Amino acid sequence: MESGIPPFRCQNGLWKKIDPVFLDTRYFSEHPEESWKLIKNIFYDSFGKAKPNDAHYALAALEEKELLDVIVTQNIDNLHQRAGSQEVIEFHGTSQKLVCTNCGRRFEASEELLNILPPKCMDCSGVLKPDFVFFGEPIPEPARSRSFNEAEIADIFILIGTTGEIQPASMIPIIASKNNARIIEINIAKSKYTNNITDVFLEGKATEVMTQLLNVAVRNNEY
Repeated sequence: MESGIPPFRCQNGLWKKIDPVFLDTRYFSEHPEESWKLIKNIFYDSFGKAKPNDAHYALAALEEKELLDVIVTQNIDNLHQRAGSQEVIEFHGTSQKLVCTNCGRRFEASEELLNILPPKCMDCSGVLKPDFVFFGEPIPEPARSRSFNEAEIADIFILIGTTGEIQPASMIPIIASKNNARIIEINIAKSKYTNNITDVFLEGKATEVMTQLLNVAVRNNEY
């Protein structure tokens, strides 16, 4: 929300206002034009205006100072990369690329391709879809394997602003905890993790808490 992207699943989330069936794989294959009208409006016209916030920049700064190894994100908006993060695992894929449902070729999500809906593959004229996970699709590799592998070896796991409702992403922090990582949770309210695996709960907005955490980490690293 702090970057201008609303939450999806909370009480006032996007899916309370719009039926997400347009992101179901079967519905998309049968009604590509109808699906694409909503996809373009939401993920490109609206969310495309979003900008990285202070939390994104704080994470990038921690990585630059070698205090953060990798980011695992459920977000598909490319904001971590725009803020400067280099090691980003996009667990649910990305809106920045389109993939052909026929031949599998990938393209940058350009205005030219999105000008006519549904966009078509320049090789085989197959329908293109955003290269992020739809309902009914598996988590892509190697993102899935890498995410769980990183959770297994993490010493400290910072958990930012998630309710922990979406499987299998919700298992990643649990795997980290089972492998003795310290779990630092940053959230505006308690989640399903807070009383189960969280070691340190920092209540507040991600932008404010991450800025403070960055300052503390940098200060301690200087001594």
